[in-house]
Amino acid sequence: MGEVLQPPKAAEAEMTLLLDTSVIIDALRRRRGRREWLRSLVDEGHRLACCGISVAEVYSGMHPDETEITWNIAGSLEYVHISREAARHAGEMRTEWSRKGRILGLADAIIAAVALDFDLTLATDNRKDFPMPQLRFVELPTA
Repeated sequence: MGEVLQPPKAAEAEMTLLLDTSVIIDALRRRRGRREWLRSLVDEGHRLACCGISVAEVYSGMHPDETEITWNIAGSLEYVHISREAARHAGEMRTEWSRKGRILGLADAIIAAVALDFDLTLATDNRKDFPMPQLRFVELPTA
């Protein structure tokens, strides 16, 4: 799998993290210290981003009482558009991995393509869904 980075330190260069759906949901629901962790990253000058796949997945699983906080958190993230090139790249990766005997979900392939095409570090709990060796991951807090 891809390179795993430790959480960035204040003295390190700014990085942009593409947040997978699980990380956004944990922040919404105040799980595993994720909201505080994300806030500390922003305070250190790092940028947090999402793409349309994660937005759609978050809204599709949103509880009725989470509308306002979902809007606030999703709206605070940079939005990375799924470009035509990223869409093509996702399709090509699915084909490539399928030939290797590994089926990638379309949503995961698109998220991976966005991360790769825009040189973003992926924040996800589901590394097994992202076998691309060229992806960069950040180590997530678990508590």
